[in-house]
Amino acid sequence: MSGVDSPHTEQLLEMYRRMRRIRRFEQRASELYRATEIPGFLHLSIGQEASAVGACWHLTARDGITSTHRGHGHVLAKGLDTASMMAELMGKDAGTCRGRGGSMHIADPGLGIYGANGIVGAGLPIADGVATAARLRAEGDVVVAFFGDGAVAQGMFHEAVNLAAVWDLPVVFLCENNHYSEFSPAADQHRAPLSARAAGYGVDYAHVDGNDVLAVAGLMSGVVERLRRGGGPVLVEAETYRWHGHYEGDPERYRDAAEVAEAKERDPLLVARRHLAAAGVAGALADAVDEEIDREIEAAVAWARSLPEPDPATLYDHVSAPRPAVPEPAPPAADAEVFRSMDAVRLALEHELTADPTVFVAGIDVGAGGNVFGLTRGLAQAFPGRVRDTPISESAVIGTAVGAAMAGMRPVVEIMYMDFIGVCLDMLLNQAAKLRFMTGGRASLPLVVRTQFGAGRSSGSQHSQSLEAVLAHIPGLTVVMPSTPADTYGLLRAAIQDPNPVVFVENRLQYGLKGPRPPAGHLIPLGRAAVVREGTDITLVSWSRMVQDCLSAAETLAAEGISVEVIDLRTVAPLDRETVLASLAKTNRLVIAHEAVRDFGVGAELSALAVDEGFWHLDAPVTRVAPPHVPAPYAPSLERAWLPSHDTIAATVRRIAAV
Repeated sequence: MSGVDSPHTEQLLEMYRRMRRIRRFEQRASELYRATEIPGFLHLSIGQEASAVGACWHLTARDGITSTHRGHGHVLAKGLDTASMMAELMGKDAGTCRGRGGSMHIADPGLGIYGANGIVGAGLPIADGVATAARLRAEGDVVVAFFGDGAVAQGMFHEAVNLAAVWDLPVVFLCENNHYSEFSPAADQHRAPLSARAAGYGVDYAHVDGNDVLAVAGLMSGVVERLRRGGGPVLVEAETYRWHGHYEGDPERYRDAAEVAEAKERDPLLVARRHLAAAGVAGALADAVDEEIDREIEAAVAWARSLPEPDPATLYDHVSAPRPAVPEPAPPAADAEVFRSMDAVRLALEHELTADPTVFVAGIDVGAGGNVFGLTRGLAQAFPGRVRDTPISESAVIGTAVGAAMAGMRPVVEIMYMDFIGVCLDMLLNQAAKLRFMTGGRASLPLVVRTQFGAGRSSGSQHSQSLEAVLAHIPGLTVVMPSTPADTYGLLRAAIQDPNPVVFVENRLQYGLKGPRPPAGHLIPLGRAAVVREGTDITLVSWSRMVQDCLSAAETLAAEGISVEVIDLRTVAPLDRETVLASLAKTNRLVIAHEAVRDFGVGAELSALAVDEGFWHLDAPVTRVAPPHVPAPYAPSLERAWLPSHDTIAATVRRIAAV
């Protein structure tokens, strides 16, 4: 893949115009930053304009890009306007992202811009998701994923390129090699060149002079066309140089002025002017472009300066999309067919795959293998191409869900064990949970991450953890933990239909739990708890499998004259505070039981709620029944001592009821 196109003079002049727009925008941003008119961090790509413009030259509005913390040039080259961008950098309400994203997080999915990103390498798995959506729609769209040479050291780079190769995704992984990873020379960071890495992943590789816009556009012409025809991913290395430091204010002690001066001799704008001259274009035309862009950028600055900052009253806007109203369904008929929780998962997935062509399922061994527990068996055959096996690459799996959701799909991806959330936490913490907020509501994130947990079978400390408190602490995530087969079915269907990122946590010890099967249309509203047993003496709150132990304990205590009201949270976040407080107002006592370790957990949040908003209703201490702050043990004797049971719950309720 090589060669240089010979575009018409008008095209060459337009390339120059786009590069000049990026250059002047960033020069003014640098000045405004020094004048404190732009807050936060600012990373500039001055000197790298040709790679941005050349890479985007053959893209349409339907094609996608993902970018980096140094992304102004990429998004401008893709078509974003300078005025809203300048307003965004200044933190104004009329900015591209309503002042929520700033310099590092500009996005507009409507233009195929799926986000600059403050996390190094994070855009690469997201690009896989956008490309997956493109492949499933089969409309010939492609994605360009920009990254710097420093991102090659990230695990997300490996996972994203490998997944794209395995799935034959239409992605161009475009490395802008500016020879520095923050403050470190690239030679100190890597021992293998990108060409060798590409060979290792089984993908094509091409090198290009990243300071020559004609060379980049010429190379990309063939690459993009091949991907539109169904070709797989390509790794492109555009060799360039950044003139400014890693960030504005960087003292740049890691390189000398002579090196920078030498690099400026290959200024992309001067290279383009030489191409214009060779094509017979008068220098006055290029000068006129300079003047035109200067006026455009000054008008953008003046407009942005005149705008208000976001109203503090809008602080809570864009964290989550409004949920559709879902009425509480009637419980399944007592004489209904009996089914298991594992059946509920498969039936819910099957229902949504049938009803909505934008739904797809992906994860490790969910396709041909039918999931490690057999939950998805048969779905890959029933829905070809929409139930997809992935490599063991949790970050790529979640990143694919994020990108695909932003591109209009409804992905349901699986993380095999809840413990493995730690492997891909960035994609939940900094991407899925925050992108709607950081884009001012421009990004839509309707995705589900299914996972499972469960102590009690000697699975040990890395396969038994109940980590819902970690996830519930992240604004923007919904966390669901069902306790019955019918709830598993109704909540999973609701989660797939929801416009927000949902982590759906099943308990593997309940996969064989039996219960009445609800009708096919059964939906349970997210964010609403259920009073599963009414009582008058004490409120007992739980979720997931431990609800069953609480109901058993309540039955035992009823024979002793203690009336226990049992609440199943169902959705851990957002927390249904109203149902808990209403029950507390009735019983005046509260006990919370959960499988996660006690300290800093959801039980602590419920305790704080009771002491704060429910204080005047309390007639006894709020108490938690939970494992001690010790990792889940392996030996059965230790695990039994660690995990609460029917007996420990009943004993605690007796003690509080007697106060």
